Amino acid sequence: MSTNTRSAVVLGASGSVGGALLAELFRAGSFSTVVVVVRTSAPARVDLARAAGIDLREVIVPTMDPPRLAAATTAAVAALAGDVVGLSVLGVGAGTQQLTIGQHRAVDVALNAAFAQGLQASGKVRHIALMTAAGADPTASETGSGAAGLARYNRVKGEAEEAVKASGLPVVSIFRPAMILGSQHTPRILEKVLPLFSFLTPARYKSIHATQIARAMVAQVQDPGATSAVLHYPEMIALNR
Repeated sequence: MSTNTRSAVVLGASGSVGGALLAELFRAGSFSTVVVVVRTSAPARVDLARAAGIDLREVIVPTMDPPRLAAATTAAVAALAGDVVGLSVLGVGAGTQQLTIGQHRAVDVALNAAFAQGLQASGKVRHIALMTAAGADPTASETGSGAAGLARYNRVKGEAEEAVKASGLPVVSIFRPAMILGSQHTPRILEKVLPLFSFLTPARYKSIHATQIARAMVAQVQDPGATSAVLHYPEMIALNR
């Protein structure tokens, strides 16, 4: 077991990027404790943490509404010693075009805001890393389809960023990937085709692998700097080196 006292608290650990994020946190060797705030337990991640010598704590919030999530987060951080950072990769993974904007906001905006507020209320956390999406814009149109990449989707992602920044945490690192490779929600045909046309794609909209996002987020929380930042593909790839 590592002797350091740095801890990470993670929201969204059950998704593809969340799984990659946990693997990177376990691999980094900088975190003695990793807390995941989740709806259900997953024995597989417990086994992976044990093999890596990491103290993994599952905070189960079966009904994940904002008040319960905020309270559970604050309580979880209160039990930790030393430096604590927060990381969230929570978001509706697929089918956003089938949701109302209110339903989409209830996850991406309300739960991320509650998590950040819970971290802030603990008095122990100064930095959160948040994954949203390339094109996030709180002023984008609320009308039309909510499919990924379109205006309404970008509106919700932008609102999530603003809600987290409003929590009062001093440093907010925002990660804005475009198409995520290695995600269960990305069609395999796109994973094969997109890289072939990467030379035509503007830098910030290039596709990126879930593991690359995870590595960038872990690198950033290990050395966050004093100010908030927004990171697109070029900045995330730079953190992978």
